[in-house]
Amino acid sequence: MSVLDSIIEGVREDLATRRLPLSQLHEQLSQAPKVIDAHARLLAEPMTVIAEVKRSSPSKGSLAAISDPRQLAAQYQEAGAAVVSVLTEQRRFGGSLADLVAVRSEIDIPILRKDFMVDEYQFFEARAAGADVVLLIVAALSKNQLKDYYDLATELGMAVLVETHTHQEIEDAMEIEPRIIGVNARNLKTLEIDLNAFAQLIPEIPSSIIRIAESGISARSEVEIAQSAGAQAILVGETLVKAGDPRAAIDQLLGRTK
Repeated sequence: MSVLDSIIEGVREDLATRRLPLSQLHEQLSQAPKVIDAHARLLAEPMTVIAEVKRSSPSKGSLAAISDPRQLAAQYQEAGAAVVSVLTEQRRFGGSLADLVAVRSEIDIPILRKDFMVDEYQFFEARAAGADVVLLIVAALSKNQLKDYYDLATELGMAVLVETHTHQEIEDAMEIEPRIIGVNARNLKTLEIDLNAFAQLIPEIPSSIIRIAESGISARSEVEIAQSAGAQAILVGETLVKAGDPRAAIDQLLGRTK
């Protein structure tokens, strides 16, 4: 079993313990905050940042305690992040939907629910919790699931970040005509990082699509590599949560410091 398979197995088990009756979920959905459009914000500058609330990871273990995700998200917003990503997977990343709800109450920029979306129910609960964007990982889904979940998220008003890691996954992603595609430098099946993925894969994505570079970014030089390949935004978690000053870290990544 790959790391990705193991994570998904745990996600399904945890979902079974919190699944609500659909009537109750739809009631929550009717009271959800209005969707904030992420597309324009991701394109507001030549390079923008999706800043992540992330306590731990399967590859690095514990990263940061983050006792108050609202405070960290507020710092990200003040630092000019275009979107805040909130990890909601519990077993490997130490997150929860409660974190997303808390962050939504604090900031007024789009929020990405970062999780392994493998069941229709998760999309309804994401929107009910206040998510504006959801993640679809091509490696975790069949072609039919990818299409169906993309359509469902769109119907609920959310934007979708379609995550890829190989040439074939980009081809599969293109079949659903997405507005945002991410290239993850981390292989989710082995957890190995190869930053060459940015230069190899991002140019394959048409310029009409918002292109995101994900994972492994910790230095300005790596942002420049991603940007030269065509990335318009970067998704950064570990570097920011471990930084004592998230604003300074974002400034450094974007070349705002001298």
